Amino acid sequence: MTNSTVWNHVDEYFLEKLIPVDRKLEAVLQANKVAGIPEIDVSPTQGMLLYLLAKVKGAKNILEIGTLGGYSSLWLARSLPKEGKVYTLEINPEYASLAKQNIKDSGYENKVEIIVGNALDTLPTLKNAAPAFDFIFIDADKPNNPDYLKWAIQLANPGAVIVADNVVRNGEVIDENSEDERVQGVRQFMDLLKEETQIESTAIQTVGTKGYDGFVLAIVK
Repeated sequence: MTNSTVWNHVDEYFLEKLIPVDRKLEAVLQANKVAGIPEIDVSPTQGMLLYLLAKVKGAKNILEIGTLGGYSSLWLARSLPKEGKVYTLEINPEYASLAKQNIKDSGYENKVEIIVGNALDTLPTLKNAAPAFDFIFIDADKPNNPDYLKWAIQLANPGAVIVADNVVRNGEVIDENSEDERVQGVRQFMDLLKEETQIESTAIQTVGTKGYDGFVLAIVK
């Protein structure tokens, strides 16, 4: 078997053993597929990881940069206590509209606020309009990751957890001469993390149904 085949089978094994079938979450993925949204959501095992990290943190206010169809938003919303809320930012109005419907159909419309527009325009509005955040998930256009990190630090509570997805990019992150602006965005993001004294961080490589990639896990001091 190829590596990717093994990775898929192992993910399927973990799903069977650890993550119960959830019809609402599966319905979101199906609705996204029917609508033609790119199938770049986190995997179910990654969604459960976000849920567990936010729950371990005891997060009450969560910021997500990159909504897509709302799949990861729902995982995060499920981690919240009764008074918690997810603020999620999406540049594409059609994606945001579908996410809103998916979230409503799942019964979490009171837990999730979708903010439509360019995140670099909408992030400043959160400075005074929303509480400081306990947990921040960055999963949008990679060229802007450095700016997203700067805003995350400004909007975070001390001790806030920051997770950034897709930082390995099939190993291309180590190619300093890459012409892929997404790779260069991740590399600049890593440079900022290295220099930023307010953050402690690590990066983990992952394999599975989403191929070979990885994520950054950080805590704001």
